[in-house]
Amino acid sequence: MKRGEEMKDRRNQISFDKLLEEIKIIIKSDKKRDEKLEEICKLLKEKILYYNWVGLYLVNPSKDRELILGPFIGEPTEHIRIPSGRGVCGRAAEEGKTIIVQDVSMEENYLACSLKVKAEIVVPIFKNSKLIGEIDIDSHYPSPFREGDKSFLEELSKLIANIL
Repeated sequence: MKRGEEMKDRRNQISFDKLLEEIKIIIKSDKKRDEKLEEICKLLKEKILYYNWVGLYLVNPSKDRELILGPFIGEPTEHIRIPSGRGVCGRAAEEGKTIIVQDVSMEENYLACSLKVKAEIVVPIFKNSKLIGEIDIDSHYPSPFREGDKSFLEELSKLIANIL
């Protein structure tokens, strides 16, 4: 099976609506906040096979223009703190909008986490119109993210905002 066909096949197996329902159950559970967030990250990585690193960055409460790595699933990263404007996460924070990079090798402002990473999507999380965090997804596949991923993750960001 060619890589393009493999990606199409993986996408066809995903029901974003079903995943959102599973995530709502996690959010309503009695678990602690970080346990819920880690469980959500794990679920995304397991269910969406081209989501190879799934993590959350939270705005530093004592330094507004800095993101701090929160719960994540995937290879460890050295990017524990990211200033606003640096890398795809910093740019999404600065611009306040979802950023999709289908080929990280073409991104001038990319903060490399792993040589395996080919693409990244970052979705800001807002509460009362204020940035409070981000969902960050890395993929080992080039050009994997579609409008469905964007819509799904933007809806997820609203759910996560309720527990941050």
